[in-house]
Amino acid sequence: MSIEGRPDRSRSIATIHAALDAGVTLIDTADSYHLLAGEVGHNEELIAEALQTWGGDTSDVLVATKGGHLRPGDGSWTVDGSPKHLREAVEGSLKRLGVDAIGLYQYHRPDNTVPYADSVGVLVELLDAGKIRMAGISNANPDQIREAQDVLGGRLVSVQNQYSPAFRSSQPELDLCAELGIAFLPWSPLGGIARAGELGDRFGAFARIAAAHHVSPQQVTLAWELAQAPVVIPIPGASRPETIRDSLRAAELILGPEEIAELDAA
Repeated sequence: MSIEGRPDRSRSIATIHAALDAGVTLIDTADSYHLLAGEVGHNEELIAEALQTWGGDTSDVLVATKGGHLRPGDGSWTVDGSPKHLREAVEGSLKRLGVDAIGLYQYHRPDNTVPYADSVGVLVELLDAGKIRMAGISNANPDQIREAQDVLGGRLVSVQNQYSPAFRSSQPELDLCAELGIAFLPWSPLGGIARAGELGDRFGAFARIAAAHHVSPQQVTLAWELAQAPVVIPIPGASRPETIRDSLRAAELILGPEEIAELDAA
């Protein structure tokens, strides 16, 4: 909604409202979800507006945001995991979201120039100061997950890594999260903005099983991910109300063991 191919603001708000109407209680964002220089936090502000204008009760809605990954506005992405930047980033996110404490704050991407423990250590500070309620990490490997859990004194609640039919190299991280009881949030679970619509064409097994259930390949994909472990919570993107409604129906789709095995092997 805030990067390439962004819809107009009214459609974005309508999409978030559709998700809330359908019972969504987790919304993921980041301060780097923007397109142009000078609009850091575009998506955070969009979500804040949607929550403020929705007619329902938002007390149970968890907004998860991230810091440490930057977009200068020239199409590139950079990282800054320095404690100084992360402390400043949290303050900006608090202001844009209009909250006293962020529900879930995640260190977005490791910065090889900064000791990982130093970056994660800021999350400890923020938890203890009451500026964030829960702490997570993103784009982490198994060693970093273990290190973060140690630095946080067992308070690591989530890991957000890329995972989809086309990208399965985060399986070790998913398995570790299942072992430790940490939520695993697959980002780009449908393959990303440009490829989500082609999912059925690229992976025949997902299309065949979708046809058998009379649902979309995207629903099958999300149901397959949910079946990987109880800790998996996919975070599909959407830019239209109808697509988020379709994705949410995946929670009701039960795949059989043979179907899951076929999809695992696809």
